[in-house]
Amino acid sequence: MANAEKGRTPQDEGGEQRLGPVVRRRGQMQAGTTDQHLLDTRGSSGWVHEDPFRVLRIQSEFVEGFGALAELGPAVSVFGSARTTPDSPEYEAGVRIGRALVDAGFAVITGGGPGAMEAANRGACEGGGVSVGLGIELPFEQGLNRYVDIGVNFRYFFVRKTMFVKYAQGFVVLPGGLGTLDELFEALTLVQTRKVTRFPIVLFGSAYWQGLVDWMRDTLIAQGKASPRDLELFHITDDVDEAVALVSKEAGV
Repeated sequence: MANAEKGRTPQDEGGEQRLGPVVRRRGQMQAGTTDQHLLDTRGSSGWVHEDPFRVLRIQSEFVEGFGALAELGPAVSVFGSARTTPDSPEYEAGVRIGRALVDAGFAVITGGGPGAMEAANRGACEGGGVSVGLGIELPFEQGLNRYVDIGVNFRYFFVRKTMFVKYAQGFVVLPGGLGTLDELFEALTLVQTRKVTRFPIVLFGSAYWQGLVDWMRDTLIAQGKASPRDLELFHITDDVDEAVALVSKEAGV
């Protein structure tokens, strides 16, 4: 007599349950089948917040990002603090960098927010170039600044960071906070591990970045946690023209 007729489950037999490519055994087996859960209209709607459905959201974000940026052409990602004020020298530098990148034949990609991001987008927009903003869903909603021509909003940081690297020939990094540091070290790691090649990274503002560089040299490298050659992965400058020249030369544009 079949297990179902005896009122027994696969667990009672010590068998296994195959749900597509997934195999479940012992206490990890579930009641019902995948089709049954799909067609059961009485089920909970909580599935839209579960990991398998999130995979589809992640996939859709990659598709939307790739679709929006695939024909962008040469571009440079510019990073910096959202807290940079419009009356600051850093904001002015961001505007000049955005315009100079456009003059050199690049589109400008930023995180699409205020501060230094807005400055670079503004320079690109006012210079007649393509100004791109890649926004992110945050508890404190910012929205895309008004100088963005092409904007894509993301739920997931790692998808957004992929777009920053995939569609840029290099980074220019203005003074910024934790988010800026995250993007900077992501790029440094990708270059160091040769996941990307011909990818210049320029730190703009020597007074701001020198302390970080000193720590890398005197602590990180001195204690053998990195190689002295890693200091060659980036350049520091206070000159807009030099920043753009460094990006253009190393990117081969």
